[in-house]
Amino acid sequence: MSEKKHVAILGSTGSIGTQTLDVIQAHLDKFVVEVLTAQNNADLLISQAKQFQPNAVVIVNEELYMHVKEALDPLDIKVYAGEKALAQVVEMESIDIVLTALVGYSGLLPTIHAINAGKHIALANKETLVVAGEMITELAKNKGVNIYPVDSEHSAIFQCLVGEFHNPIEKLILTASGGPFRGKDRAFLANVTKEQALKHPNWDMGAKITIDSASLMNKGLEVIEAKWLFGVTREQIEVIVHPQSIIHSLVQFEDGSIKAQLGLPDMRIPIQFALSYPDRFPSDFPRFDFINYPNLTFEQPDTKTFRNLQLAYDALEKGGNTACILNAANEIVVAAFLQDKVGFLEMSDIIEETLVKMNYIQHPSLEDYVETDKLSRLMATELITSKI
Repeated sequence: MSEKKHVAILGSTGSIGTQTLDVIQAHLDKFVVEVLTAQNNADLLISQAKQFQPNAVVIVNEELYMHVKEALDPLDIKVYAGEKALAQVVEMESIDIVLTALVGYSGLLPTIHAINAGKHIALANKETLVVAGEMITELAKNKGVNIYPVDSEHSAIFQCLVGEFHNPIEKLILTASGGPFRGKDRAFLANVTKEQALKHPNWDMGAKITIDSASLMNKGLEVIEAKWLFGVTREQIEVIVHPQSIIHSLVQFEDGSIKAQLGLPDMRIPIQFALSYPDRFPSDFPRFDFINYPNLTFEQPDTKTFRNLQLAYDALEKGGNTACILNAANEIVVAAFLQDKVGFLEMSDIIEETLVKMNYIQHPSLEDYVETDKLSRLMATELITSKI
């Protein structure tokens, strides 16, 4: 391996992907961009490829292949298209670490391919561990692959655990901003619009994760992810609402001591740490000043109003393919909400109904996960159609 880390970025045109490239641009002496991929944003992918000169790019939408191919032809950059190419490109020998910033279930198969090829993973795609956490963590262990969390909450826990890996965890405390509707009741939520839901108070994220944050499903998915990343039980994971989003998460140890990781809401910090670990590289990111935040406050999450968090806890407890069903149904209802086909509160109803109607598999194989995802999406879609 060369001195520089060779990085593949899956989903380079999204929020996490573009911020990852910001980090790399600031440390060109430490990183080389080896692969860039995008679903549909061909023009930004072309622009990124011209700037960073990767070995290869993948445009998943095959209809855009010629557009990307012709634009990059003079630069000797390999251009591939389609989902199969996305899964195969991560196996390139020259790659050291794969940052998965794909949205939703689409991150699962490429991550499996990358782990099988012995690539370390910087994981921004929490759904991979939600859908198949047991399988992924077992595979990574067998292949000697490290999974470095990029989610701010899981990065915070990871940072708190550095130097403490031999000490048992008593409790993980995930913080949640509460989203744009913190403190609102069901009567208010029954009429909220997607425009309201897309206005997150602290973070600038993609549409899907912003809606998940508003419904607290994002925190539910993070609870499931934390279980697999850190090898803890459901009972060891607590969620606390912290509106200022300064404390990103906390770890309590057996002696009662608690460690917290603090900072301004800025995804570039966890991205950089995942890529640079075990080192910390200098940055010019804005610094947190306690004087500007004299009050850091905390409250219990309202799981009766925001039912998705409870549904995620229940799915984690049941195990098997339940979290896969939860995730698939959620992806469908969020897309429907963004298209004004369902109301904000109806999302939880449809997810719960899908969980009830789908077949439970206690020890699913990869084929079972793929089939569960497909059938759950169909079920959730049918339920939405019946309500329109």
